[in-house]
Amino acid sequence: MMQYRKFGKLDWQPSALGFGAMRLPTVDGKAGHIDYPKAEAMIHKAIEGGVNYFDTAYVYHEQQSETFVGKALAGGLRDRVRIATKSPVWLVNEPGDFDRLLDEQLKRLQTDHIDFYLLHALNRNSFQDKVVKHDLVKRAEAAKADGRIRQMGFSFHDNFETFKTIVDYTDKWDFCQIQYNYMDTTVQAGTKGLKYAASKGLGVVIMEPLLGGKLALDVPAARPLWASASRKASPADWALQWLWSQPEVGVVLSGMSTMEQVEQNIASASESAVGKLTAADNALIEKVRDLMNSLSPIPCTRCEYCLPCPNGVNIPRNFDSYNKALMFDILDDSRFDYRVWISDDSKAERCIQCDECLDKCPQKIAISTWMPIVGEVLGLGREYVKSI
Repeated sequence: MMQYRKFGKLDWQPSALGFGAMRLPTVDGKAGHIDYPKAEAMIHKAIEGGVNYFDTAYVYHEQQSETFVGKALAGGLRDRVRIATKSPVWLVNEPGDFDRLLDEQLKRLQTDHIDFYLLHALNRNSFQDKVVKHDLVKRAEAAKADGRIRQMGFSFHDNFETFKTIVDYTDKWDFCQIQYNYMDTTVQAGTKGLKYAASKGLGVVIMEPLLGGKLALDVPAARPLWASASRKASPADWALQWLWSQPEVGVVLSGMSTMEQVEQNIASASESAVGKLTAADNALIEKVRDLMNSLSPIPCTRCEYCLPCPNGVNIPRNFDSYNKALMFDILDDSRFDYRVWISDDSKAERCIQCDECLDKCPQKIAISTWMPIVGEVLGLGREYVKSI
C-alpha cells in the first residue's frame, strides 16, 4: 500500500513516490516524440498504485511534457492528483512574461489551476536577475490569490549559501525542490539544505534520487557490498529507502521511462517508512558512496540543461557512455557504443570549447575540458582519465 508523507506546513500528504514527467518513453529516441500509449499507461498505473504527485515543466521533452500530462490526466483523473510544474524564469524578460507563460501552461495542462508551481532551476544569477529584478514572488502571490496556482515554491541548483538566501528571501514559499541522494549529501543544497528548508516549514521535493539513473545500476564492484547486507534489495531500492528514511523528505520524484520502473518504484514506496534504515544500513551506504565516487569521474545527471549545444554535441550522451565504461569496466563496449550509436554530428569531437554550456550546467562540470578527453578515450583509443 502506498505510503503518504508529511509535507512541511501544508495540510496535505503527498505519496512517498512522485511521478517525474522528464524521462518519458519516446517513439524514436527524440525527446519531443513522446510515446503516448506507453506513457499514458505508466501514468494510469501510477495513479492506481496511489501516486498523487505529478511533476512536469515548461521545457521537458522539448516543451511537450505538459501537453502530454494534460491529456493523460483527462477524463476525471485530474481531480485525483496534484500537478506540479515550473515557470521557466530564464524566459522572463519583463514582469508580464510570468503571467503569459503561466497562462500558456494552464492551457497545455488542460486545467484551471496548478497545484504546485515552482520558479524553475534557481541559482544565484537567475535569482537576482529574474526573481528579484522582476519581483516574481509578488507575481506568483497574485496568481495564488486569483486561483491560478495553489502553492508556490522553487527548484534549485547552486550551493547551500545561495539556497539559504532564497529560502530566507520571503516567508511566502510553501515548498522547494532540491537535488538530493546518497551521493549528493554535500552537493548543492545537500543535507544542510534539506534540514534548513524543513526547519522553515517548507515541504521538500527530492529530484535526482538515483542521480540520473546511475544509482540504479548493477555496478559489479558494488555487488559484494550490497550482498553483505542483511536486507536484500536492489541498488535502486537502497537509494530510495535512504531518502524515505529521513523525516524531512516529503515526496521523492522518479523520472520513470518504463512500466517496469513504475511497478518497482511503487513496490519500494509501499515498503517505505521514516527511520526504516538501521545504523548498519547507513554505514553500508557510506561505503557504497565512497566506492561510487572512485568509479564515476563525471557527475552528469543527464538533466539536459546544457542542450542544445551550438555545435551539436550531445553532451549527456557522451558523458554517460564514458562513465559507464569506468563504472562497469566495459571500455570496449563503450567504444562500440560511441562509434555506432552516437552520431558523428553529436560526438565529443565536435566540441570546440566555446564554453557556452558551462553556466548552464547545474553540476558545474568542466564540460569543455572533459569533451576532448571523452573523444580521445572512446573514439581514438586513449587510456582512461579518471579526473581532471
